[in-house]
Parts: sequence; C-alpha cells; structure tokens
Amino acid sequence: MDGTVERAFQKLEANLEELTKAYRALLDVVRKEKEILLAADREALEENNKIKEDILFKLRAQDSLRSRYASDLATLVHADAANPRLLELAQKLAGTPAADRLRTQHAALDILIKRITEINKENEEYAKSALNTLNGALENIKDTLSGKKTYEKKGQYKQGPQVSGNFVSKEA
Repeated sequence: MDGTVERAFQKLEANLEELTKAYRALLDVVRKEKEILLAADREALEENNKIKEDILFKLRAQDSLRSRYASDLATLVHADAANPRLLELAQKLAGTPAADRLRTQHAALDILIKRITEINKENEEYAKSALNTLNGALENIKDTLSGKKTYEKKGQYKQGPQVSGNFVSKEA
C-alpha cells in the first residue's frame, strides 16, 4: 500500500472503531431500556431515551464520515466510490493486513447492529403490551364512570356503574 492509500485507510479504520464504540454504547442503552420497560419506571425511561437520542445523533455523524472516508479509499483502490462497501474494499486490499482488519470490523459492526435490532424489537413489543394494558384499564374506568346506557320503566335514565347484561323483558 502506498502512503495515500494508507492514510485513507487509517482514517476509515479510526472512524470504524468510533462507530463500533458508539454501537456498543447503544447496545447497552437498549438493554437497559428493556429492564426499565419491565420495571415500568417512566422517569428512568425518559432519561434513557435522552441518552439513546444522543448516541443516535453521534452515530449519524460518524456514519456520514464513514461514508466519505470509504468513498475516498474506494477511489484510491479503484472500487465503487459511489456506493463503497467494506467487504469490497477489503477485497481490493487483498493480501494486506488492512483487508483482514476491515473484514473484522465489518463482522463486529454487523453483529452489533443485528443484536441491537433484535432487542429493540423486543422492547417495542413490551411497550405495545404496556400500552394495550393501560388502554384496557382506562376503558374499564371510563365504562364504570359513564353509567348505564339503558332506560327504566318510566323512561328515566338509570344511573350507576356499567355492568354486563341487563334483562329487559321476557316478552317478544
């Protein structure tokens, strides 16, 4: 590898290491989110979401840098600069230690992203379940407070809690 390719690779490698650190931090936050959802701690969930948003903001910034650095390296090694892929760059750098490091970093990022996605889907299910339970409880309270929706014999509205089934008449 010549000097310009080496410098471009070092920039990309440093960026990929930062991305890996950020994704590990996000994985920790998502795992913590799962525990918070199970504990139903609203304040802790709000704090955790703020941390998660900060990490996602940093990840977006690092990812745009990664894209630029990968594009620069792709141009130098005659790969697809418009849509640079780490494995393609590793293939173009075959036979060098840089190729192995790119493959290793790609695999680590791939595993982290899959795990984060998995846990995030579980968290979404926990949140949906909690919301459904809460909505059901609120609906029961609303029904209890709204009173009966049937009339008495003299046409007056019957007040009282809503209970299931009222026998009106045997006659057809």
